[in-house]
Amino acid sequence: MRNEDLDPQRSRAEFARAMIEDLHWLGIRWSEGPDCGGAYGPYSQSERRAHYLEAWRRLRDDGFLYPCTCSRKDLAQAASAPNDADTDDEPVYPGTCRDRKDAVECMEPAGANWRFRVPDGEEVEFADLNLGRRRFVAGSDFGDFLVWRRDDVPAYQLAVVVDDAAMRITEVVRGADLLKSTARQLLLMRALGYAGYAAPDYFHCDLVRDAAGVRLAKRHDALSVRHLRKSGMTAERVLEMAGWP
Repeated sequence: MRNEDLDPQRSRAEFARAMIEDLHWLGIRWSEGPDCGGAYGPYSQSERRAHYLEAWRRLRDDGFLYPCTCSRKDLAQAASAPNDADTDDEPVYPGTCRDRKDAVECMEPAGANWRFRVPDGEEVEFADLNLGRRRFVAGSDFGDFLVWRRDDVPAYQLAVVVDDAAMRITEVVRGADLLKSTARQLLLMRALGYAGYAAPDYFHCDLVRDAAGVRLAKRHDALSVRHLRKSGMTAERVLEMAGWP
């Protein structure tokens, strides 16, 4: 059980407690986690900054990263195509800051958005245990992506790669909206050169949708586990709705 609580604007202790409580209510148990410890702790990402900083420095020193000063408005104006409504994927970065030579000697990442320089034209292929073989072209299907935010927060892509390797994760199960993230993370794993760690197997699930076919997200509070629980629904019924065998 890993608590991915990096975003200080969205992560609160009461949310983490509720998450663990709701999962226990559903009957889900784990052998390692923030509530019970384990060999690969700590299990809350907010406590693992030193690991992410070490990885950032390695990537920076090996020439994989560059600082980006583009604003959200700059990126929105440069986007050539709208995002797929079924993903939270970022638009392909146009490379505005890619050839910058300044600030690469910075000792700390704060103050700029640090991007991973993808190998343009390289095909990243992997076998998904649910959806079959998948292939994405770096620089076309996805561009240089964030690994550290200007507000001094490690990005999702970097944090999960560092933690998966450190915790010896062998299988990753997540939504199909994160297929491209797998390609990005495989590039990060290779760049970081984790000795003795093979990439995990990936299983990308079909997205859960409402009656109108719109994918469900965190903003749909009416269908959160906590809401269903408070409405009187049993754990068995919730698992049945989720297609639990």
